[in-house]
Formats: sequence, structure tokens, C-alpha cells
Amino acid sequence: MASGDHHTAVKGAAVSPWPALWALVLGFFMILVDSTIVSVAMPAIMEDLDANVNSVVWVTSAYLLAYAVPLLVTGRLGDRFGPKNLYLTGLALFTCTSLWCGLTGSIEQLITARIFQGLGAALMTPQTMAVITRTFPANQRGRAMSLWGAVAGIATLVGPLLGGTLVDSLGWEWIFFINVPVGVVGFFLALRLVPALDTHRHRFDLLGVVLSGVGMFLLVFGIQEGQTYDWGTISGPVSVWSLIVAGVVVLAGFLYWQARNSGEPLIPLSLFRDRNFSLANAAITTVGFAITAMSFPLMLWAQMVRGYSPTQAALLLVPMALISGCLAPWVGRLTDRTHPSRLAGIGLAAFPVALVWLSLVASPDVPIWQVLLPMALLGVANGFMWSPLGTTATRNLPMHRAGAGAGVYNTTRQVGAVLGSASISALMENRLAAHLGGGAAGSGGDATEATMAGGGHLPEALRDGFSDAMTQALLLPAGVIVVGLVAALCFTRPAVLGTPDVGTTSAKDRAAVRP
Repeated sequence: MASGDHHTAVKGAAVSPWPALWALVLGFFMILVDSTIVSVAMPAIMEDLDANVNSVVWVTSAYLLAYAVPLLVTGRLGDRFGPKNLYLTGLALFTCTSLWCGLTGSIEQLITARIFQGLGAALMTPQTMAVITRTFPANQRGRAMSLWGAVAGIATLVGPLLGGTLVDSLGWEWIFFINVPVGVVGFFLALRLVPALDTHRHRFDLLGVVLSGVGMFLLVFGIQEGQTYDWGTISGPVSVWSLIVAGVVVLAGFLYWQARNSGEPLIPLSLFRDRNFSLANAAITTVGFAITAMSFPLMLWAQMVRGYSPTQAALLLVPMALISGCLAPWVGRLTDRTHPSRLAGIGLAAFPVALVWLSLVASPDVPIWQVLLPMALLGVANGFMWSPLGTTATRNLPMHRAGAGAGVYNTTRQVGAVLGSASISALMENRLAAHLGGGAAGSGGDATEATMAGGGHLPEALRDGFSDAMTQALLLPAGVIVVGLVAALCFTRPAVLGTPDVGTTSAKDRAAVRP
């Protein structure tokens, strides 16, 4: 076998897995872009659909929630019906609902459409990692994961940049319409290039799906709507805190059920016996939280405090995207032969430093170069985070657990993103109320709505307060990702690192491809 690309036997022919991976990451890129693209379009959507900050954050939270919860079962569905089939189904649903999103005329319709778009994304995501795990040998997965990591890192950064250009030139609806031609091309590429892998029979834990979904919804709703209801009563005996506590209790019941389920639980807890898998999941949860949470206050600060257009605001991310994209392939190659804690530790240490730095320098009148420096450091952070974490999480997984492991890993990342979206919404509203207040915001009006006066441009008197609120909100993701840094520093040396692939990927799994 050549030392370069891994090849999988198909009727005696040698087939490289790389074309299939390129086809899959096109769709993966598209769904990750949609996780962050709304942030730059927030003022435009708020003005056009007459919505406030909390409502428009629900456009992202609903998508992320519908994306996160089914991931626990869609990885298993890929094992049962084939990753290719699940990926194509999800891509078709995602593409159609993207068109629906662009055609909506109210914030409620947009949130509903985003729920179905999230379901399509949930069907697609685990299949990418499962194909990597099943077609690349363990000692070469770092190269494959470097592509996956580059796509994941760049997509979450390019989303606002692409969104800004589309909002300025064509309108906010086009941040969704653009998915349609990309989705059609991606569908036919995947249909042609992705192999049909062997399937495994599974039983499905429907009770686990219900418990995880209900628990996550209660927790996210309580956190995100807390400031709206002043952390008090919502209706009758139902309070914000009762919803949050109920969500935690239901999720605890879900974990208890997973431990007691003698069939096939959604989360095979035996996966967490591998220390690196557990730590990588903890770290990627904080990454998902921080990446999602930082984008909202940053884009609002740029557009409403500095008065930038969506495109100009998104251009702040260019240093981050370029540096991350250049570093990711190099870091991916290092991942195959370097202790993962060293690489991931660099990224996870740089991230909070950059956010604190940004929080300290961002003000209404700061020279823009002082903002671009911490943005560049965020690019270093992203370049060093994604591939080492993804590779470390999946390197030691047995092949028959590939789908379940990919599902768990992607779920924890998305759970972090959901909690990040909900938490930053609550914190931004809290900080806006603290710095602007009813009287300061306008004639007794709500602070959040008053900040939208004048078509989304702040009056001069409000800019300092709004700027302070947004920069203080950036400290939340900075604090959370420190937990991920601690987890990554505790990684152990993987069982397979820069050595021949022995016993980790069976010949049956590597050859289990049919035309």
C-alpha cells in the first residue's frame, strides 16, 4: 500500500477515499456556515421582520437545537442505512428548507423553517466523520481530519463574511437562497463519489430521543428567555428557574436511562472509558459554545457601534479566516505524529487570550488595527483546535462504533453551540439593560428595541453603553473555553500515533465498499 492516500478495494480496483471526502465536506461546509451566517444579518432581519434581539437569536438557537438533539440517533441511522443514504437525505432536506427560509415573511415562520433546516443538518453531519473513520487508516486520519478541521474552522468564520456580502448586495434572504445551488451540486457530487459502506443493524432508543430533546429544549428556553421575564414567572406557577431545573432533571434522567438501557442506548457510555474520547468531547463542547457565542456581540458591536455595513463588519474576520485556513492543513499533518495536547493546547490557550484582548480594546473610537490583532490571534486558535480535537476523539474508536462515536462528538459540539447561543442572548440583554436601561434607552422604552432606532444605527449618546455591553459579553465565551483548555492538557498519548495501522482498522471495514 502506498504511504500516501489510503485506498479501499472495490472489485479489485484501488479507489482513493479522498474524492468522497471532498464531496462530503462541501455539504458540511454549507451547514456550518449556516450556524453562524445569521449573526451578521441580525440588524437587517430585525428591521425587516420587526423583531428584537432575543427573537432573532432564536433564529440561530432553533436551528442549533434541532441540529443537536437528533445527532445522537442520526449517527446510528448512518450505521444502519448507510452513511451515503443518510447524507443525501439530509442534504435534500437542508436544501429545500433553505429555500423556505428565504421566502418567509415573519420571524415566527423563519424560526420554524430553521428547525427543519437543522434536522437536515443533523442527518448529514455524523456521516462525514463516520466515512473518515471507516475508510482512512488510524495513522493517516490526521490528514483527512485536517481537511475536516479546516472546513469546520473556516466555515464558522467565513459565514459572517459571506453573509455580510449577501445582505449588502442582495438582501438577508440570500444568506439562505445561496444554499440552493450549492446543495444541488453537493447532492450530485455525493451521489457520484461517496461509496456505499457496509451497514450494521441497530435498535433505536426512542425514549432516549424524547428525554434528550425535552431536556435540552427546557434548558435552552429557560436560559435564553430568562432576561425577557426578568428571571421570574412566565405563566402561573411556571418560572424561568423551574424550566431550567426541569431541563437539568430530565437530562439527568436521560443519562440514567442510558446507563440502564440494556439494548442500544443513544450514547454508549462505554465510549467514555477512553480518556481521550471523553476529554475531546468536553473540549469541543466549549469550542462550540465559544465560536457561536462570540459572533453575536462582535457583529452587533461592529454594525451598531461603529456603523459598519454587514460586509464591512464581516471583513473584521478576514485575518481570522486566512490564518486559520493556512494553519489547519499543517496542523493536521502534525496531528499524525505529535502529542495532541500540545497542538490543541496552543489553540485553546490562544482563544480566551484573544477574546479578553478584544474585549479590552473594542470601543466606539478604537483604531481598527487594534481590533484586527486579536482577530488574527483567533485565527491561530482556530487553526490549532479543530483537527487535533477531532482526530483525538475518533482515533481509538472501533469500527462498529464509528457512527455512534461521530454522533456523540458532533452532538457535544452542537450542544455547546446551543448553550452558547442561549447564554449569550441572555447576557447581552442583561448587559444592555444594565448599561442603557429604560430611561437611557429612550422615552421609557425597552433598551433592546431602542437601540434599533434609526434603522439599526445607534444615537451617539448610546454608543458607549452599547459598546460596553457587547465587549463584556465576550468575556463569557472566554471563560468557558478555559475549561476546554484544561481538558485538552489532560490528553494521553494515543494508542496509534505515527505508526503503521495495526489492528485498529480491520480489513473488512476498509474493504467494505461496494459500487
